[in-house]
Amino acid sequence: MNRDEIKTFLPHREPMLLVDDVVKEGEESIGHYQVRGDEFFLQGHFPDYPVVPGVILCEIMAQSCCILIKDELVNRTPFYAGIDNVRFKKQVRPGDLITIKGKVTNHRGPIWVCDAQATVDGQLAAKGSLTFSLVDNK
Repeated sequence: MNRDEIKTFLPHREPMLLVDDVVKEGEESIGHYQVRGDEFFLQGHFPDYPVVPGVILCEIMAQSCCILIKDELVNRTPFYAGIDNVRFKKQVRPGDLITIKGKVTNHRGPIWVCDAQATVDGQLAAKGSLTFSLVDNK
């Protein structure tokens, strides 16, 4: 699924659409984001040594995971309800290709929980458990 296809499920738009492509393989999503270096979040984080902020890595993981529940997103918007056990293991910098893997671990009503990890060159950059609440669009 490319960026245009992702937009049919996610409400995010540039500059906050942070997944270039994603596929669902069985129970797992696998997505990618290429850090170009001109992103808004790198302008001040840090000017002489740009590093992708941890909260942005969480958002990249979340957007990739939401494709797992894309059919549930019709007329709904996913909002964070929790971010748990997040760990940052490696800096992500301009030029890096982030690979994101996600899996649904729990679901009850409009609440969905996914475990996600982001890697760069096969090395773990971030991981955590992300909880979403699907809110009906009005």
